[in-house]
Amino acid sequence: MTHADAYPLRFRPLIKQTIWGGSKLGTMLGKPIGGDGNDAESWEIVDHGNDQSVLESGPLAGKTLAELIADDPVWLLGSKHSQPKNQFPLLLKYLDCNRVLSVQVHPDDAYGATMPVPDLGKTEAWYVVDADPGAVIYAGLKAGVDRGQLAEAVRAGETERVLHSFAPDPGDCVFIPAGTVHALGAGLVIAEIQQSSDTTFRLFDWNRVGADGQPRPLHIEQSLDVTDYESGPVPARKSHKSQSGWQTLVQCDKFTLDALEAGSDSVGGDERFHILTVPRGSATLQAGNDTIKLARGQSVLLPAAIETCRVTVESGATVLHAGPPAE
Repeated sequence: MTHADAYPLRFRPLIKQTIWGGSKLGTMLGKPIGGDGNDAESWEIVDHGNDQSVLESGPLAGKTLAELIADDPVWLLGSKHSQPKNQFPLLLKYLDCNRVLSVQVHPDDAYGATMPVPDLGKTEAWYVVDADPGAVIYAGLKAGVDRGQLAEAVRAGETERVLHSFAPDPGDCVFIPAGTVHALGAGLVIAEIQQSSDTTFRLFDWNRVGADGQPRPLHIEQSLDVTDYESGPVPARKSHKSQSGWQTLVQCDKFTLDALEAGSDSVGGDERFHILTVPRGSATLQAGNDTIKLARGQSVLLPAAIETCRVTVESGATVLHAGPPAE
């Protein structure tokens, strides 16, 4: 494939159901959910084993993300892509947290490689799309909490007392590096960018049972092993609603995450892939001679071979951009 073949790629969302899901993915973000009220996640862009994004439009429609990469990894990922295997390295999803999620921690890449089914570690970042009054985010341990104190709290069924928590505002960003103990509370809608990984250790599940009436499995020792006891509480990061142009929210060794809150800015044309999603309002993407309207909840992947595009946000809207780590 060539530069001339490159165009914004729109994929069919994968809807995941769990006991903590709701209906806001449909009512708020326009996702094709069912009617049973437990739709928890919409995987927008994913290449992870059998979980595959399928292209919806254009001359390559019907291909999976893995097939696109197999056909021409440089066209999609760029010549500087350093992933050890030709797999799309990031996963974009929306979450409807109708009930509190389990308290979890993710390992890093080194630990993930030693697992029975090797996988990447998982560093992630959240963008708060919506928050009910009183909704809470748990992010990191309270200052000074060590392994022994965390283990004791878990055994006593009182994990919450050692967790840092706060009430987020819509637009807040929370960076969760691998090793950070965390949980999303009830009443939140979240956009999440993460490594393409499924390495989750469940530390505490609020003493509840799953759909089969049994407690869901816990991974207490693995969680204690991979937890970072030095980083402490994780604060929210905030953008400036009136500032024009891209604003950096997260810059780490796994990805960058930026927000466009006002005006317009360029993206692409740099031989790197780029992800765009619209958690609030609507936006316009100018790609060559094509003008593409992006409604709330819609996402696109710009292949590395695409020419420079222009993104413009409507008043009160937000566009999130995620891409490979900065050089």
